[in-house]
Amino acid sequence: MSFTFRLRRSALAVNVLVLALIAGSAFLVYAVPRSILAFMAFQASLLVVYYAPLAHRVKMGYAVLALGVLMPVLGTINGYYMEIAIQVGIFVALALGLNIVVGLAGLLDLGYVAFYAVGAYLWAIFGSPQAGKFISAALVSFPLAPGWFFVFLILGVAVAGVTGVLLGLPVLRLRGDYLAIVTLGFGEVIRVLANNLDKPWNITNGPKGITPIQRPPLFFDPLLRVAGIEVSPFTLYPLYFYFLVLAVVVVVILVNQRLEHSHVGRAWEAIREDEVAAQAMGVPLVRMKLLAFAAGASFAGIMGVIFSAKQLFINPESFTFLESIGVLAMVILGGMGSIPGAIIGASVVTILNLQVLKGISLWLNELRNSGLEFLGFNLANLPSQFEPAKYERMVFGIILVLMMIYRPEGIIPARRRRLETYHRGEEPPP
Repeated sequence: MSFTFRLRRSALAVNVLVLALIAGSAFLVYAVPRSILAFMAFQASLLVVYYAPLAHRVKMGYAVLALGVLMPVLGTINGYYMEIAIQVGIFVALALGLNIVVGLAGLLDLGYVAFYAVGAYLWAIFGSPQAGKFISAALVSFPLAPGWFFVFLILGVAVAGVTGVLLGLPVLRLRGDYLAIVTLGFGEVIRVLANNLDKPWNITNGPKGITPIQRPPLFFDPLLRVAGIEVSPFTLYPLYFYFLVLAVVVVVILVNQRLEHSHVGRAWEAIREDEVAAQAMGVPLVRMKLLAFAAGASFAGIMGVIFSAKQLFINPESFTFLESIGVLAMVILGGMGSIPGAIIGASVVTILNLQVLKGISLWLNELRNSGLEFLGFNLANLPSQFEPAKYERMVFGIILVLMMIYRPEGIIPARRRRLETYHRGEEPPP
């Protein structure tokens, strides 16, 4: 038997296995729509695709099949899954943006959610009647037409990028803990401004938040009607936001890959490893640091615009310091400087937060309501303080501590990070 024949037979077996896993897990989600394990198996099949020894184009084909075809179908059947998928996409884009600042450039940013808030408030103010409270109706009537949403997607990138540069300017000489403290303060400044800019001019409506916020237009709705397809906006909008978030995530991944393998990405890595040595080798520190802040912030800005349009309501409590820590935890958990690591980190933390912990809490509630007795203890007396959803921050903390002890490089570390943690006597990383 020739080597080529054995290789082809092996590739065929892997293809069959991967296809069976994707199809089988999708069928489980369809057959048991309330099962968390079934949906997690479907999500895990994408991880199998990533690690499978297949050509890049074949892997892309499986990813398109799972995310572009099966996920919308399953999300239409069960809207909860669609909401989870949209939230995962939003946090993947945020984690990839922070990965540039923290993972590639080595600049510890604890106020990253501020850029997310800038994008969200940008569309919320002008895409709702709020702007009419400080701009005369004789000039422009508010809210703006839904079509302006696409213009504000670009504006969200630009304004958040400029905000990132403004943050970068005063911290150019800082590093380590001092940089972290300044960025933390910046994040709090944005949140407090959102909380208090309701006087003397009511710009943000203060703690009450802004609602209702315009959604983007369903520009394809007339085509569906011509084709004889009648679908309500309540069904169309989740699919619409899902594909919009998916498209933005794809663009963010491509931009990340281009930056990582460009001279800009190598300059960021040089700054991260040794700032003094990088400057001595001719790396322009000022320009590269500002570029890192601007690039990371712009991804958060565009996702902020989408978030506000999707939620229809935002307030300052949506952009607290804990949100920044959560995104940072996603980057550390996945592997700093690693694009697939940031994706898997964001997915794991979001699913753990929105699905697993809440699912366990619901299960405990059902046990409590059933009144079962276990070893003489009536479960109806189980205190509600035991619900895991109330301990999500503690669970993340424990996971991060365990990761730092047993796998400090993250779930999918960057190649350079793997080389740094490679020990003698082990097989060298690929």
